This record gives sequence, structure tokens and C-alpha cells, in this order.
Amino acid sequence: MPALNEEKNLEASVNSVINQDLELPWELIIAVGRSRDKTNKIAKRLQAENPEQITVIKNPKNNTAKGLNLAISKAQGDVIIRVDAHSELTYSYASDGLKTLAKTGAGNVGGRMHAVGETGFEKAVAWAYGSRFGIGGGSFHVGGKAGEVDSVYLGIFDKQKLLDVGGFDEELIRGQDWELNLRLRRAGHKVWFDPNLEVRYRPRGSWWSLSRQFYKTGRWRARLTREALGASSPRYFIPPMLVFGSLFVFPAIIYFLSVIVVSLFARVDASARGHLLVVLPTMHYSWGLGFIVGLLFRAQIRGIGS
Repeated sequence: MPALNEEKNLEASVNSVINQDLELPWELIIAVGRSRDKTNKIAKRLQAENPEQITVIKNPKNNTAKGLNLAISKAQGDVIIRVDAHSELTYSYASDGLKTLAKTGAGNVGGRMHAVGETGFEKAVAWAYGSRFGIGGGSFHVGGKAGEVDSVYLGIFDKQKLLDVGGFDEELIRGQDWELNLRLRRAGHKVWFDPNLEVRYRPRGSWWSLSRQFYKTGRWRARLTREALGASSPRYFIPPMLVFGSLFVFPAIIYFLSVIVVSLFARVDASARGHLLVVLPTMHYSWGLGFIVGLLFRAQIRGIGS
């Protein structure tokens, strides 16, 4: 579990690991970056409360992939389960995932990222994550049948297969999962989606953090697309096409009318409905603009807190 500036979510995420329905021996390794909040203090307290199962290590580069690789190098087990400090595992996630991994012989198994918000803004973002109109059609966002896929959220890895392909690429700040899964598939290993697996994810809670997240994700997606065009989904090009299309009046009108209609009929709390009018364009245009910039300029290597 890599963690940086996660004082609000870290304890709940760790507790979701501790409370897993798992009879096998396990350990949790938390790679903590140079946080500006109380993340380090909370991590050390959790380690003191569970010294036999929790180990806290330093991640001086603040890089998610680096933190993951450091944690993996310390791990003693044959299976690596990646956990995000911004997420919570459902009760049987680990045990069910291990069964699927053994049954399929896959290199990586993952399930659905179920976004759950508390405020009206977060609920709007959560709805967008699970909608084809919001973030797209990936199985781990909108669900689907069990089977081989391009990528999954987080993941339950066969450790040896993970090490054989070189672990996570430490040059990547976003999109590390997709790129690693691409290498696993190219090495002949399955990447398997299991709809029965679910991870609860807490979305960004402000317009600035959401726009920043999607802009940077778009930039890094552009770099990955440039390096592996043949393996990239056509849907990655829809947001940048939207940005260019909105330079003209008619396409812009059609898009914003669509946003209004979708917002009116979305199955979401009343407190979130109005926020969708802002959330959807923010996600689409931030990602699309980031993708365009990423195609024109190589993304720079910076920490996960950047």
C-alpha cells in the first residue's frame, strides 16, 4: 500500500485489510512518502498496534510505482495484493481473489472499483466513475462479465510473474497499472476481471483536486498511448476530440445539452444532481486537455503528490 497525504483515509483502508476473511498468513507493507499531513504518524501508530502484520517503510521519492516496488521487495508471500490508501477492500476481496487467481492461472486478477462519495460533489463524481457517459466503458468502472481484459483496478498478482516482467515502471506517475498489465499480457499471462471482486474508492472532493487529477491522468495516458498505440483503446481519443469539437458552436451546444439531459435523469441523490453539471465537463475537458498536452510534450517525472 503506497500512501501519501492520506490522513483522512489511511486508517479505514488499513482496517479493511485487517478485517479480511482470510485464513492464510498475510502481511501489510505500507510505503509512506514524505506527507504534509499526519499520514506518517497514523501509519506508525497502526504498525505499533499490529506489529506482527503491519510494516511501515519509507518511500523517499514519493512515487507510487517506487513505493509499490519497495513494498514488493519486502514481501514474503507468493501473492501480491495491491491496496490503495484511498480505497477499502470488501470483506472477502482477498480470499475470493486468491481463488480466482488459482482457478484461472492469471498473472493478475482484479474487480470493480466502486466509487462511494459522502458529499454531494463526491457522489456526483462517484456516479460519473460508474457511468459510460462519465469515465468510459472499462469493465472495472462499469462492470461486465468475468474474463480476460486489458487492465484491472489495483490487482491481485502472482508474485513471480510480476517480478518476471520487472514490476512497476518507476518512470510512470499515472497509468502504472495499465502499463504493467500490458507487459503481463505480452509475456503470455492473463489479466482477469472478476465482477464479484469489489473495492470501495473515495473520489476527489473538490473541483480543483478533480480537475488536477484528470488533467494529469490525461497527460500520462497520452504518453502511454504514444508508446503503445496498437494496445490503446479508441475511447482514449474521445475526450481530446471533444476539446477540439467544442471550438465550434454546434458541437459545444450538443455536448452541454447532453450533459444537462444526463444530469436530469441520472440515478443519483438530489444533492449530487446539480454537481453533475460541473463534474462531467470537468472530467471530460481536463482529461482531454491533458491528453492533447501529453501528445505534444513528454510528461515529466514527478512525485505522486505533485
